[in-house]
Amino acid sequence: MKMSRKSARIFLVEDDLSFGSVLKSYLEINDFEVDLVDDGKLAVEVFRKGVYDLCILDVMLPHVDGFTIASEIRSMNSLIPIIFLTAKKLKEDLLRGYGVGADDYITKPFDTDILLCKIKAIIARRDTQDGSRDLYEIGKYVFNARLRTLTIAGQERQLSPKEGQLLEMLALAPNSLVSREAALKKIWGTDDYFTARSMDVYVTKLRKYLSDDPQITLKNIHGSGFQLVVGESL
Repeated sequence: MKMSRKSARIFLVEDDLSFGSVLKSYLEINDFEVDLVDDGKLAVEVFRKGVYDLCILDVMLPHVDGFTIASEIRSMNSLIPIIFLTAKKLKEDLLRGYGVGADDYITKPFDTDILLCKIKAIIARRDTQDGSRDLYEIGKYVFNARLRTLTIAGQERQLSPKEGQLLEMLALAPNSLVSREAALKKIWGTDDYFTARSMDVYVTKLRKYLSDDPQITLKNIHGSGFQLVVGESL
């Protein structure tokens, strides 16, 4: 059952607090939720604790620049859209921005209405591509992908970011094979030996979390991937 989406959540990193606060307020007026960070060295840790739909990163930041932050974010979430803001117009910076996976690169000063249109277009395109939504019914469970909560009989469990991403991939394709390689590249950004072992740990955790409904099985398809089997397909 597809549910209506809540307001998209934006991760904004901008060291100019005056400008950042104005931009945050403007986006909130336009129905976005915004977390503002003004120090580059704090950005990655704040991002790690949240769930976001899009990042807006200033390039010139104290301590850690926007490109470095984007690279770290990409290692945690290979698909989240990233928009860079910069006062510089150097070709080298533009190429570097797109090189670390930017979806857009906007030079200050800019028209906030144009930024708003770009944000909406990027998020709409992502939603069309991945088919994701907020709520999933998995047997007797309700999984809230945005809040990363898994609930059964009134009992709620908070999932970690990677647990939430992995469960959402499985919930999007119930009773179908989810490729091990695809899951690793989407969630971990790479499919090497160490990340594969890490993913196996997360699968084991999800299997335990879903164990209160005997109609759910999380199968390991040897050499291929995983299958979330629900109800009649057991």
